[in-house]
Amino acid sequence: MATKKESPKINSIKWGNIKTSDGNVYKDAKLFPGGSREWDWNETGTHHTPGIQPADVEELITKGAQTVVLSKGFYKRLGVCEETTDFLKEKGVNFYILETEKAVEKYNGIHKEKPTGALIHSTC
Repeated sequence: MATKKESPKINSIKWGNIKTSDGNVYKDAKLFPGGSREWDWNETGTHHTPGIQPADVEELITKGAQTVVLSKGFYKRLGVCEETTDFLKEKGVNFYILETEKAVEKYNGIHKEKPTGALIHSTC
C-alpha cells in the first residue's frame, strides 16, 4: 500500500515569517502534499490586486492537493482572482479563502486528514 504524502504543518506565523514542520522559513509559502517552498509572486505576476492567479494554485493541484487554503493577508489586502476560484471549481478542488491567521488555523486543522495545499501570505 502506497503511503500518502502529508503536507507540512505550519509551526508558527507572524508578520513576515512562516515556519513549517519541514524545517523551512518563508515570507510567503506554498505548501502541498510532500513539501513546501517559497511563494514567489514574480513567477506568476501576482499583485495584491487582482490577487492570487490560477497559476499560483496550479502547482498545488499538480502536487496532489484536493483541498486548498488561500490566505488574504493579515489585513485581507491580497485578493483572489475570479479566474482562480473558477479554476478550482472546474478541477473539483475544495477551497477556503481566509485572513492569514484563520487560514493557518484551517490548514493545520485539515492537512493530515486529506491532501491539502495552501498559499500563505504573511504580511498585509
